[in-house]
Amino acid sequence: MKSLLSAVLLCCSIAIASAQQRVGNKHIQIINIMETAKNDSLAISEVLDTYFKSIYEGDVQLLGSTFNKGTLLFGDIKGVPYAKTLDQYLDGVANRQSPKDSGKPYKAEIISIDVINSIAMAKVSVQMYDFIYNDLLSFHKIDNRWLIVNKMLTDTSK
Repeated sequence: MKSLLSAVLLCCSIAIASAQQRVGNKHIQIINIMETAKNDSLAISEVLDTYFKSIYEGDVQLLGSTFNKGTLLFGDIKGVPYAKTLDQYLDGVANRQSPKDSGKPYKAEIISIDVINSIAMAKVSVQMYDFIYNDLLSFHKIDNRWLIVNKMLTDTSK
């Protein structure tokens, strides 16, 4: 009976140690996933800071560096449909007075960033000229760099 009890205790101890190891490994995996998402969110925030700065200053070269070359832009401005290629958008930015030079209020903020593996979505708000834009920006991690691959925008000013 003593040896049967010892064998059961030994088996239970091994099972508990094995379960703790699996739980410990899962815990480490979850921490690694959370750390990666945090780092990716920070990297996307840096891209967004560049995006906001370049829009404000009208720096087309810097603005272009935040986008993937094939990016398309869709939405509406004051109820009018908006659809442009990246080149058309950058040309428009190049040929307008920058918000910085306009003297009108400019405010940009990140509302949220959601990261899933190599894709992400950022919701941002940009107040410039007489517009308040709400943008949904799709990101993809390409060659270890987060780039905007699609921009959806709508003007919510009254």
